[in-house]
Amino acid sequence: MKVLKFGGSSVKNADAISKTVDIIKQYAQHQDIYVVVSALGGITDLLVQTGTTAKARDASYKIILTKIESIHTEVLEKMVPDGNQDEILRELKKHFTKINSLCEGIYLLNELPSKTLSLLTGYGEILSSYLLYNILKNIALNVSLQNSRDFITCDSHTDTSVSYEITNKKIAKYEKIRTHKITVFPGFIASTVAGTPTTLGRGGSDYTAAILAAAINANELLIWTDVSGLFSANPKIVKQAKAIPHISYQEAMELSHFGAKVIYPPTIQPVLEKNIPIQIKNTFDPSAEGTLITDHSTSHNYPVTGITHIHNISVVSVEGSGMVGIPGFSKRIFERLYQSNINVILITQASSEHSICLAIRDNDTSKAKKLLNDEFKYEILKNALKPINTEKNLAIVALVGDNMYKHQGLSGKMFSTLGKNNVNIRAIAQGASEKNISVIIEKKDVKKALNTLHERFFEVKTKQLNLFIVGVGNVGTKLLEQLDKQKEYLKKELHLKLRIVGLSNSKTMCFDENGIQLDTWKEQLAKGNPSNPENFLKIVKELNLRNAIFIDNTATHDIANIYQYYLRESISVVTCNKIACSASMEKYKNLKNLAKKYNAQFLFETNVGAGLPIIDTLNNLIASGDRIHKIQAVLSGSLNYIFNNYQANTSFAEIVKQAQKEGYTEPDPKIDLSGIDVARKILILARESGLVLELEDIVNTSFLPKKCLSSQSVDEFYNCLLNEEKYFKNIFIQAENKGSKLKYVAQLDNGKATVGLQEIPKDHDFYNISGSDNIVLFFTDRYPKNPLLVKGAGAGAAVTASGIFADIIRIGKI
Repeated sequence: MKVLKFGGSSVKNADAISKTVDIIKQYAQHQDIYVVVSALGGITDLLVQTGTTAKARDASYKIILTKIESIHTEVLEKMVPDGNQDEILRELKKHFTKINSLCEGIYLLNELPSKTLSLLTGYGEILSSYLLYNILKNIALNVSLQNSRDFITCDSHTDTSVSYEITNKKIAKYEKIRTHKITVFPGFIASTVAGTPTTLGRGGSDYTAAILAAAINANELLIWTDVSGLFSANPKIVKQAKAIPHISYQEAMELSHFGAKVIYPPTIQPVLEKNIPIQIKNTFDPSAEGTLITDHSTSHNYPVTGITHIHNISVVSVEGSGMVGIPGFSKRIFERLYQSNINVILITQASSEHSICLAIRDNDTSKAKKLLNDEFKYEILKNALKPINTEKNLAIVALVGDNMYKHQGLSGKMFSTLGKNNVNIRAIAQGASEKNISVIIEKKDVKKALNTLHERFFEVKTKQLNLFIVGVGNVGTKLLEQLDKQKEYLKKELHLKLRIVGLSNSKTMCFDENGIQLDTWKEQLAKGNPSNPENFLKIVKELNLRNAIFIDNTATHDIANIYQYYLRESISVVTCNKIACSASMEKYKNLKNLAKKYNAQFLFETNVGAGLPIIDTLNNLIASGDRIHKIQAVLSGSLNYIFNNYQANTSFAEIVKQAQKEGYTEPDPKIDLSGIDVARKILILARESGLVLELEDIVNTSFLPKKCLSSQSVDEFYNCLLNEEKYFKNIFIQAENKGSKLKYVAQLDNGKATVGLQEIPKDHDFYNISGSDNIVLFFTDRYPKNPLLVKGAGAGAAVTASGIFADIIRIGKI
């Protein structure tokens, strides 16, 4: 014999009830069954609302009652033919007359005692079971309707205080006389030993079904709901969550206690004692496997079975030297809370006995604080204890699994995973059985924590990176193209999924937590809100996503100035913007320190050589114990392109315009030609080498005439270049006559850095550098005469984008 329980979602309307009826018919073909039914979806909440509205002397409670009645009559009209409705409607009217009388009393007395509330809310199940019984009877099924209050008996008027001895005898007596194949019971409701109506608490229909299953020694308890079983995490929060095919009673109890909504916590105990399997099934997808709950599980090899959480938690801290070595101190705390019916969810105490930390529900916080301050008023007065401290807006996140005790370092993995994503752990609790590790975190971090932990313990193959990109000009557009082109390769070969969550240009910004579609990003951005660096940061923080990376493809001070705020949130920063790393040494060090402190990455490989691994090579040399003596480099792809293409029959201004058109220069080419860009690059290399230098310490010998350097606009700058053509020709001819080529060279030697235009002879490594290539020579302890050489394309949107891409991948592999 089986017991089938159908939740509110399974009877929320006529369509859902039709599916429920089909399931009942299928099972009843093979065996006798008990059917336990919850109130129609949302009805219990409406009944509570009716009672509280009436208690407030608000006559609009009658409108809510009318709504409740219409919901039930609508189901009846759709499920039962017109000719068979009259008698059922008359009985429903009797129930609603009683409900109305009850609410009138609440309205007149301006009171809603717990006993009255139990009586009122119990009508939800009474009505739904009556409807379902008549629907089944109407299709000629062999069915009876029983009142759970005639069977399930509680010792007192408190939730779940069931007297199993009395209850089981009543059910056994009914079983001896039962003749119907299907027996329908309303869930949730019960009565006290004295016969007073009561309830089994919210979610108590599960409990009703478990009590009945245990009493008749059912071969299975099936709980039908709107999801396909228990999931590895809440699927509404973690989209990658998967149904758990088979778990143990102990795992299910842990998951249900810590917020898994599919099953009510007390449900498991009665069936556990009888070793009756529980199946969680989906009414709307009956063929889905669902979750089987038995005394042990063998269906998976994961150390963690599920990740769950409880919202709206407060921490109560009792702290002081007066606690140390004093017997009975904890007893006083818990006894006082117990006397006021305050449930303690989690407890942690330091071995020093100097403090005890309790987790309770938010709505009990003020009451608990007042009670404990009163309990320990003498100790507080004598300064043996600090006044009771409470902190709200927290949550508990728990890892649950029977296999956890077999795996070393599981706690470390949990804490490091949360730490890397800036999720601060306020308290920790772990039992000796190691089947549950619980942490208290801020409520705002729950979504990020659940997704981060799920990715760490369940999604072994794929790590998701959430990208926020500012700047979608030449470099940004190329980056988006490369991300789109490589997405399948990254997922298949590197197990990385890159999701663009935020985009911004100088005018607008847009966000999509599910990922901006890369084939329509321009349209989405055009419809976005006005862009603002501070607002962009604010939204990124509010989204609070795991594995977040901020990417700056601009060259503006406003964006560079807010890197620190991203790093403080453990959000990694990738940038081709040289302004931050070439700002004051104090700011440079601060960004580096923030990255270390908050477990974030601050990567700027493209600051020096676009896609060339110049900084990476330098860092590897230093990390391996080598020492830098001298660096010589051609670091400006734009200047190299200009001087490689400037000839006697061309004008200097035309070549500069061509370089700008090819994307080699900044929008304002004066930045490149002034040498400031190269000065910033050699400064960054000097700092990465361990030197303390400021930008003004770089000797920049500019080749531009002062008139051009003082130009106020791009057009004015180009006009100046045209007017000074004779000057540029003289420089070119002078070098040509010596058999040399013009190269803009950066040098770091003996702690001093210089940049300037040089005539490079034929026997020099720089002579044959063509196009927009860069070249860097590292003279070190290991490479004193024949330097280590890094050479390749050093300018252009595509190669710069590839360098940014490489930094993103580097973060993804960490």
